[in-house]
Amino acid sequence: MYILTCLFCELNDYILENDYAFVIYDKYPVAKGHALVIPKRHVADYFDTTKEEKDAMQELAEQIRDIQIEELSPDGFNVGINCGQVAGQTVFHVHMHVIPRYEGDMEDPRGGVRGVIPEKQKY
Repeated sequence: MYILTCLFCELNDYILENDYAFVIYDKYPVAKGHALVIPKRHVADYFDTTKEEKDAMQELAEQIRDIQIEELSPDGFNVGINCGQVAGQTVFHVHMHVIPRYEGDMEDPRGGVRGVIPEKQKY
């Protein structure tokens, strides 16, 4: 019998946590300090999380942002959640990216998260 395991469900070393969620640094960061906010309950889609889980994730997103500001002095942030394979989700346990951004880290950042479809980023 083959059992699929979830890498997020197996974690127990967190930066921050509350009753419903936890924070880790991304193993493959796109920027220094890239963090993930993850509900403790295994659930694939953000829209299937409970109100308590959403509130817990938001609370931790704000807390990790404060840490990133204090320790890294970023100039901005991207915050996002991929829901479903066609949206780029590769680990099917909800996770919110909190990505610090730095002046000059890309030539023209206008359009931000719209860059998931590069030809639609600029408008």
